[in-house]
Amino acid sequence: CVICSRVPLSSSEIIYVASQSPESLFYHHTDCNDTQMASQARKYNVREETRYPDGRVECLFWNGCRVTTFRNGTKKEIGVDKSVTVTFFNGDVKRTLADGTVIYYHCDAQTTHSTYPSGLEVVQFPNNQREKHHPDGTREISFPDGTVKILHSDGREESIFPDGTVVKISQHGEKVVEFTNGQREIHTSQYKRRMFPDGTVKTVYTNGRQETKFSSGRVRIKNNEGIIIMDKK
Repeated sequence: CVICSRVPLSSSEIIYVASQSPESLFYHHTDCNDTQMASQARKYNVREETRYPDGRVECLFWNGCRVTTFRNGTKKEIGVDKSVTVTFFNGDVKRTLADGTVIYYHCDAQTTHSTYPSGLEVVQFPNNQREKHHPDGTREISFPDGTVKILHSDGREESIFPDGTVVKISQHGEKVVEFTNGQREIHTSQYKRRMFPDGTVKTVYTNGRQETKFSSGRVRIKNNEGIIIMDKK
C-alpha cells in the first residue's frame, strides 16, 4: 500500500495517514498556528502538503500550482498553465510548455537547448553564440560578432558578415563572394574572378595567367610572370 502524510493548510490543520483502503484513514487535528511548517506554508500560499515514504514532498498551492521535491533535491513544478519544470539536483533545468515546447538548460555547459513542436531546435551558448537546427537539416549559426553562417542539408554554405559581405559555397566547393560595394568574386578550382560594378572582369588562373576585360571592350592578358602578352583595345 501507499502511505503518505498530508498537511492541508487552513485555520485548522489536518494531518492524516492513508493507505489505499478508505477504512484505514487516521486523522490527527492540530492548530496550524502552533507549527512553524504551517506558518511557512501560508507565507508561500501553500494549500496542502503531502509527504511520501520515499522522501517526496508534494505541495499544492492555492493558485493551482503543484511542486514535488524529491529526496535527492530534484524538484518538479506543474504550473496552472500546464507547463512542467524539473530542476535536477545537478543544476540542470527542463521545462515543458503546454504547446509541447521543451527548454533544457545544461548547468555545467551553461547552454540552453530548446525544441519546438515544429521540429526546430535552438541551442544558446554562454558566449552568445546561437545555433538553429531546422527540420529539413539546415543549420543556422549566429556568432557573437554578428556573423551568420547557414549550412544547408544539400551541402551548400552561406555566411553573412556584419559589414554586409555574403559568402556562398556550392556543393562542389565553388565560392561566390558578394561585397557591399557591388563587386563579386568567384573562386573555382581553375580560377579566381572578380567582377566590378562598371562591368570590368578580372580573372586570375591557377597557372598565374591574368585576364582583364574592361567595360569598354578592351582585353588585357598577362602571363604568369606578369608580362603583358596582349592588350587589345
